[in-house]
Amino acid sequence: MSTVGNSTNIFWQECPVGRAERQKLLNQKGCVLWITGLSGSGKSTLACTVGRELHSKGKLSYILDGDNLRHGLNRDLGFKAEDRTENIRRVGEVAKLFADAGLICIASLISPYRKDRDACRAMLPDANFIEVFMNMPLQLCEERDAKGLYKLARAGKIKGFTGIDDPYEPPLNCEIEIQQKDGVCPSPSDMAGEVVTYLGEKGFLQYS
Repeated sequence: MSTVGNSTNIFWQECPVGRAERQKLLNQKGCVLWITGLSGSGKSTLACTVGRELHSKGKLSYILDGDNLRHGLNRDLGFKAEDRTENIRRVGEVAKLFADAGLICIASLISPYRKDRDACRAMLPDANFIEVFMNMPLQLCEERDAKGLYKLARAGKIKGFTGIDDPYEPPLNCEIEIQQKDGVCPSPSDMAGEVVTYLGEKGFLQYS
């Protein structure tokens, strides 16, 4: 008999085809690219550009976008601290499954709390969790404000908005940090190139 969480009488089922076999079939290694940063910092743009670049190289990836997931998997969650934690936990578990399937999973979420991101990292072998910090100034993110959320937050119409009246805790030891150079934001292709180069150097783009 086994108990996990609130469930009892459950057992782990082993299957004859495992991660190594799937990675060999795909000729790549599964991992999680966790892109974090303020709203408007360019997370989704980077995720989509990396996904397109990997596809052009014949590599299989899948994007878990924070907003998209709130239309389905996490539609029952709000933005209170405990809901944010559960949101990230669920995404972390799904990302872990994609990595186990041999895919390069690209998770794009604000994920403001360091402890929640660290909990997702702890779900995988450390080298397979790659934290990408979109380190863009708040002023730049507000100027972009493509969704109009900062304007609503400043007007008090949205409460608990990250960067305004709720904190964002930047990573302390991320694998990749994207930021402005001489006051200029790198192009999407340059940012994606940095990430894909990292994946290649770490051996994720081929199975051996």
